[in-house]
Amino acid sequence: MKRIQTILLIIAFAVLYLAASGCVDNSGPSQEVAQPHQNYSVVSLSDTPVRYAYINGVTLGYREFGAGEPILMIPGFSATMDGWNKTFISILASKYHVYTYDHRGMGYSSDNNVTHTIPMYANDAAGLISALGYESMHVYGASMGSSTSQQLVIDHPDRVRKLILDSNTYSIQIPETKILFGLIKGSAENSTLSKGIQEEARANLMWNGSFDNLSGIRNDVMLVVGTDDVLTPDVISTRMAGQINGSWLVRFKGLPHTGYHYAPVQYGECALTFLGMNETPA
Repeated sequence: MKRIQTILLIIAFAVLYLAASGCVDNSGPSQEVAQPHQNYSVVSLSDTPVRYAYINGVTLGYREFGAGEPILMIPGFSATMDGWNKTFISILASKYHVYTYDHRGMGYSSDNNVTHTIPMYANDAAGLISALGYESMHVYGASMGSSTSQQLVIDHPDRVRKLILDSNTYSIQIPETKILFGLIKGSAENSTLSKGIQEEARANLMWNGSFDNLSGIRNDVMLVVGTDDVLTPDVISTRMAGQINGSWLVRFKGLPHTGYHYAPVQYGECALTFLGMNETPA
């Protein structure tokens, strides 16, 4: 069944990607290059007020968009909630209640003197879910956010409904992530970077990885990756999908790391399809 799900989804979204490939511009992640081909209301990232929740000794800044079942968006290395693609978030918010936030020590979130770790970031995410009044949420993690999301579902499986992992690795210490490891190691040693970024880098370097625990995940999981991702190459997501029973794997042809910046419509509608599977109509 897993193989059938994977093949069908790859075919479906390969067709979707090819049909819309004229909208994709690889000029850079800040470029809003694609517009939704349905009538989505466009959200404003910068004008939406920041709210705050006290979690595990720090204050985490967050924003919320839309209505419906909740999705927690877990950001990647050195990223803040200001950096999500507007079109991508707008598509998700058309059907779901989307929460974005900053890791401790980043953006609008405070820090304390505790050493940062990936399990700590996962505990913060679990605490935020609870502080926002939910027993569980759907979770979307990108890049380092995927690592945090993996740790979240391993340590707190009851906090996660469906899980989307984007631009993935189960460790930065494997041969396929040599480029990423170099970037992270350099960031950890770069005193000109903010303390928050250096702490994130050190947390990644200390992470023991998730591979041995992937087979124990029982939640519904979709892995998303671009075939031109040189930081977390698609072979890693393929390997991870083989470990997670019943998981879906979507590979977007020609897209780089965190491809939602470059093809937000395709990534957004892919996420809606996965999240909507087996959903009871209102």
